[in-house]
Amino acid sequence: MFTEKQINCVSCGNDFAFTAEEQEFFHSKGFQDPRKCKPCRQAAKQARRGGGGGGYDRGPRQLFDAVCASCGVDTQVPFQPSGAKPVYCRECFQNQQSSYY
Repeated sequence: MFTEKQINCVSCGNDFAFTAEEQEFFHSKGFQDPRKCKPCRQAAKQARRGGGGGGYDRGPRQLFDAVCASCGVDTQVPFQPSGAKPVYCRECFQNQQSSYY
């Protein structure tokens, strides 16, 4: 049988009630007792949602000038060409890729 208990939130420092019903639910799911109050848990959840996940919030990508090894046109690429390998414009790169498949 569970009884209500007070827990100190590790985020805001306030005490919050962990009801018998909540304890029963947490126990049935195998969850540990919460360490944060409900408003702090919701704020943390909201912050995780807006994180941009997967690197989509990188900002503008730096581009480097290059000359296409196939057609000679000036182009820009998202990496610093080393000169060791040929660099292609978008069109020649796609043609090069399609010839492999």
